[in-house]
Amino acid sequence: MAAYRTILRLPGVTPLVIVSMVGRLPASGAAITLTLHVVLTLDLGYAAAGLVGAASTVGMAIGAPLLGKVIDKRGLRTIAVLSGVSATAYWTVAPWLPYPVLLAAALVAGVLGLPLFSVVRQSLAAIVPVERRRPAFAIDAMSVELSYIVGPALFTVIALQVSSSVAMWLVGAGWVTASVALWFLNPPTRAPEQEPSASTGRVREWLDLRLVAALLCTMAAVLMIHGTELSMIAGLQTTGQAATIAIVNAVWCVASLTGGFLYGAAHRSAPLFGLAALLGVVTLPVALGGAWWSYALLLIPAGLLIAPSLAASSETVSKLAPENARGVVTGLHASAITIGAATSTPLAGLLIDIASPSAAILTVGCAGITVVGVAALLARLGRRAPHVDRTSTGSPPVVG
Repeated sequence: MAAYRTILRLPGVTPLVIVSMVGRLPASGAAITLTLHVVLTLDLGYAAAGLVGAASTVGMAIGAPLLGKVIDKRGLRTIAVLSGVSATAYWTVAPWLPYPVLLAAALVAGVLGLPLFSVVRQSLAAIVPVERRRPAFAIDAMSVELSYIVGPALFTVIALQVSSSVAMWLVGAGWVTASVALWFLNPPTRAPEQEPSASTGRVREWLDLRLVAALLCTMAAVLMIHGTELSMIAGLQTTGQAATIAIVNAVWCVASLTGGFLYGAAHRSAPLFGLAALLGVVTLPVALGGAWWSYALLLIPAGLLIAPSLAASSETVSKLAPENARGVVTGLHASAITIGAATSTPLAGLLIDIASPSAAILTVGCAGITVVGVAALLARLGRRAPHVDRTSTGSPPVVG
């Protein structure tokens, strides 16, 4: 516990972690709330619900780096106000919107939505010294896991037992609360001791092969995680074991929390590409699942690597982000996560329909391993190419 106590004692870290955990509850429950509203209240089916979710996802993928650039230029409070006003307007009227208007509004709201996940990672990178970021990002990964255990279940119960409109209003209230809390907290988004860098912040100075490789690897890891999740659900549902989905998912989540905790407490970091590749390898045997208990057992090795892979991803990207472009780079990292999640669901769903859940798991696992391999090759090429040292503080650029 010593590594975690050291991190949580740093000024500003504990309040940021608390705000992030509370704010991520509505974030994690937003997708299922919109889905249930379209399916149950608007009575339009899951295809229409999927389009609304896709519109929101595309909006977030576009908005994260753009809002990150605003944070770099104007500070966090500007985005907190903009996103708070946007969330208030959207979630207040969303229950009454006809479907075509809801579809367009979801896209706009996604673009202007509070980039809570990337803001928290950006602030942690600014507050925590480089040599201590591994346990900090492990805490972040574990808090994301906890929010996705609680949030979707909580808002599903509200939507089913009360109404989807009330659930949507509560999601909106959660987003607004998170925006207000971040405005008051106003965590730093740049390291306070950092002097002006030799870098001007231009894209060509920081968008190199190493960063592209880290983003590709992140996208591949998320693709494998979400594709496996949908395939597991389909495998249990099609064999009449739907009642055990919650049990299997709980085992998987506990394994991820355990892996994240152990990774953050370790004495040294593991390479992102090795963790992601190993995640793909241990995902492949999940295709052998049949009975619910076999799925639960086979998912434990994969679960142990989920939080470490995501923590290593955040740590790697934070090291490659210059201070004067940290918001944009962290936003691109969030976009990579979003794209990975958005790609995995239709891919796995198509394979489940035309083949089987096992085929879907094998495909997303092999695809993920392949992308990780390409990313590792790009990273190696990037390390050999000349680049500007991003930790320089006004001194001449260090080429290496």
